[in-house]
Amino acid sequence: MHTRRTHRRTRTGSTRFRAALLAAALLAAALLATACSAGGASTSAGSPAAEAAGSTEAATATLTPLPKGTPSELAPYYEQKLGWRDCGVPGFQCATMKAPLDYAKPTEGDVRLAVARKKATGPGKRIGSLLVNPGGPGGSAIGYLQQYAGIGYPAKVRAQYDMVAVDPRGVARSEPVECLDGREMDAYTQTDVTPDDAEETDELVDAYKKFAEGCGADAPKLLRHVSTVEAARDMDVLRAVLGDEKLNYVGASYGTFLGATYAGLFPDRTGRLVLDGAMDPSLPARRLNLEQTAGFETAFQSFAKDCVKQPDCPLGDKGTTPDQVGKNLKSFFDDLDAKPLPAGDADGRKLTESLATTGVIAAMYDEGAWQQLRESLTSAIKEKDGAGLLILSDSYYEREADGGYSNLMFANAAVNCLDLPAAFTSPDEVRKALPDFEKASPVFGEGLAWSSLNCAYWPVRPTGEPHRIKAAGATPIVVVGTTRDPATPYRWAEALADQLSSGRLLTYEGDGHTAYGRGSACIDSAINTYLLTGTAPKDGKRCS
Repeated sequence: MHTRRTHRRTRTGSTRFRAALLAAALLAAALLATACSAGGASTSAGSPAAEAAGSTEAATATLTPLPKGTPSELAPYYEQKLGWRDCGVPGFQCATMKAPLDYAKPTEGDVRLAVARKKATGPGKRIGSLLVNPGGPGGSAIGYLQQYAGIGYPAKVRAQYDMVAVDPRGVARSEPVECLDGREMDAYTQTDVTPDDAEETDELVDAYKKFAEGCGADAPKLLRHVSTVEAARDMDVLRAVLGDEKLNYVGASYGTFLGATYAGLFPDRTGRLVLDGAMDPSLPARRLNLEQTAGFETAFQSFAKDCVKQPDCPLGDKGTTPDQVGKNLKSFFDDLDAKPLPAGDADGRKLTESLATTGVIAAMYDEGAWQQLRESLTSAIKEKDGAGLLILSDSYYEREADGGYSNLMFANAAVNCLDLPAAFTSPDEVRKALPDFEKASPVFGEGLAWSSLNCAYWPVRPTGEPHRIKAAGATPIVVVGTTRDPATPYRWAEALADQLSSGRLLTYEGDGHTAYGRGSACIDSAINTYLLTGTAPKDGKRCS
């Protein structure tokens, strides 16, 4: 599932462009977990998880809150003291927090979670802690805190809140899941995700199986306990350890599902929650992926309309329709499928169809990257140089200069494949669904449909299923949606705001993934006022 926001861009430029997380090769179901094995929460109704795999209908089951009291067996975790130390990053402190590996069996082992904070700068009365999460699943919350939130959030917010982050279990600094080494990941990311025949289909299936086997071999126990429900329960432990009565939180993209899950489990402990680029927890994997495919098409149409107005658009001119721009891009992808382009890569990689598609998708997350995309496409199409698109793709996958990868993609699959039953369980199911995906996006539909197959071979059975989140009794929760968001379609924000008993929908009419801190004074003012005073914007407020 492509759901993470980038580290930081502005709507007028790309000052620190890191193309978004979640590559096409891992477009699995992205959310929802409920079963008791995932930490003691359950839905109040609904079918077993396995039966949800092929469904396209939204769930009617509702996430059940946990008991208000803290179970005695969890007291050692809730009462622990953190030993804060210097992080090596000026102004930030770090610590390690323990949480039970299995909340249903808290005496059978711990998981160690990395935590970081930057204390409130003042002046003014400290409100409490503000936990942040950039999404993913798999994005490092600590990296986001240190690189942006802890220094880039509005000064008034940072003055009154301790800015805090915890890398979720299995992510980055918190016992990270590892699956493949750098060279194996290079091969994986170059696998053809638009197979033309049985041989290429078998190669794609083998790639998914090898990836899954690597993850299972690395962390056989942890892999069963990286669900969103468990990560949300970890946040409640952190809330208590920090001394806060309620959790204040800003989550982007997948981070909205994590925050909404917290509210559903602990509505009485829910403080000021901002859920930006919201996800709809009621949808099964196949429908999530299909609607997201349509979201990328919406974003591409917007890019195409802008591209043909520019003198350097390599896909058409002022008289070219967006649909024709899409056909021209698809033709370019087809050419790469037959003959990859040189890219000047030190490791000998060429620009394949799969890598080029990933590079284009990366730029859909932020209109500030459209110029970079035009330049990269021009180099590839007219100069037969694939370097620019390869750079975009590498940024998307968080591939480092030395050929190594962050654990983003590994954690992404680990959480996704545990949270929801697979969108598809066989190549035949994908083939039957191809017309729907290609209708949703003539440009990306085929590849995104095949990319939805990866969880079919996961070594751990899913523990979650689709459900609604009501969070009855929670204080107002601000749900933010962007009308042309590629990764979290606007309809999802509408759906989540409607599900939450206290949801307040805040709309940004524009392009890009997420809205807070990206240039809209109207959005920023509404959210800052809420964080600082507790006054939520009027439900249905729109900004442009």
